[in-house]
Amino acid sequence: MADIGLIGLAVMGENLALNMAAHGYTVAVYNRTTARVDEFVAGRAHGHGRSIRGCHSLEELVAQLARPRRIMMMVQAGPPVDAVIAALVPLLDPGDILIDGGNSHYTDTARRCDELAARGLLYVGTGVSGGEEGALRGPSIMPGGHPEAWPHVRELLQAIAAKVDDGTPCCEWIGSGGAGHYVKMVHNGIEYADMQMICEAYALLREVAGLAPARLAEVFRAWNQTELNSYLIEITAAILAATDPQTGLPMIDLILDAAGQKGTGKWTSVDALELGAPATAITEAVFARYLSALKDERVAAAAQLSGPAAPWRGDVEAFVEDVRQALYAAKICSYAQGFQLLRLAAAAHGWQLPFGTIALLWRAGCIIRAQFLGRIEAAFASDARLPHLLLAPYFRDAVVGAQGAWRRTVSTAVQHGIAVPTLASALAYFDGYRTARLPANLLQAQRDYFGAHQYERVDRPRGAFFHTDWTGHGGTTSSTAYTA
Repeated sequence: MADIGLIGLAVMGENLALNMAAHGYTVAVYNRTTARVDEFVAGRAHGHGRSIRGCHSLEELVAQLARPRRIMMMVQAGPPVDAVIAALVPLLDPGDILIDGGNSHYTDTARRCDELAARGLLYVGTGVSGGEEGALRGPSIMPGGHPEAWPHVRELLQAIAAKVDDGTPCCEWIGSGGAGHYVKMVHNGIEYADMQMICEAYALLREVAGLAPARLAEVFRAWNQTELNSYLIEITAAILAATDPQTGLPMIDLILDAAGQKGTGKWTSVDALELGAPATAITEAVFARYLSALKDERVAAAAQLSGPAAPWRGDVEAFVEDVRQALYAAKICSYAQGFQLLRLAAAAHGWQLPFGTIALLWRAGCIIRAQFLGRIEAAFASDARLPHLLLAPYFRDAVVGAQGAWRRTVSTAVQHGIAVPTLASALAYFDGYRTARLPANLLQAQRDYFGAHQYERVDRPRGAFFHTDWTGHGGTTSSTAYTA
């Protein structure tokens, strides 16, 4: 009998099946296009023999599985997942387990948990990060759903997951309902911000300092030896060093500047808005992709809208260091925003999210894997009730120490007309978060003036609300108190 069934043989599904087989598990595989099954079994999976068994129907797949049956779906998020579930349910028995390893929205996962529980079936919605290579060699895995399913899938998922240096798997139970997919969604939002910040650093060094791609590759390789050490910095160096074999030109110069997306960053921003979480860097990264997609409009606008033309005359090495520090400080803020969102979501949904463990899950295998995630795990290990990452001593000192370079970097970008939405918004977030009194007092007065929305007073207890008759005669006003 097979240990697990896997449905969906796009590259991620194929690679996960190969990963499972390489770790000693027998996998029954199925794809709606059955020719893909035969091609995979005879091709990439050929060396694994009977460890990977092709199936031409869901009935055949289910019949191959040991009980309780475990079936992992690697299909497109949304209606396709519901369609596969609908086809499988009549074939399953109480206690069987379905695992959704795609990028499903967490609310869909929560709904499916409830619907399948009513039928006696267990459901796991798990984030899987690391791309094609991660799926094959070890991804970061973020499972949630029915807790009763975890003992039945733990050994397998932790076996195929990425491992940190001490062998700890980047896979641990996240929480009930949609918790696993929620954490994966926030991971992707942070990924959007991280990538955009790197792009802004690249633009500054290229457009302001005039560094060519080959020199930029050296810069990013050097940065990867510092606290910026991460997968994204590593691959950026490799990208900038690459040349087109046909033209000999830097490959980066031949790629159209219109970014695509699959929507998970947008989901993070939308949920941040719903929960009142100021995830500004993540949201600016989403907007930056939208703006990049307006390629034709931007080309037309460039012919009519001029910017500053003053040449830059600074010290290149000093500027490179300023940009490095700015990138690190902004990166810290984007992660802080992500964990702040996770904290608010945990409170809203009744989840007990293990924040330090989540940082550990991202240490290897996933796209945002970075050296400093160990610092985040340590911060939560030191204080499990840490209210905000910027208040942890290491991150507080790092951001405060980098703010001079950060401010110079953003100022230079503004003076030279280089758009740096995430670097600038992260700085504004830092300045707002560290400010004891913001101008929202004026905003509250405006709201009360035109809409009688009321306000609190600094000289009265919190929770008591007041309204002023702002149009009173003779310049006098009167206030009326309202209890919260």
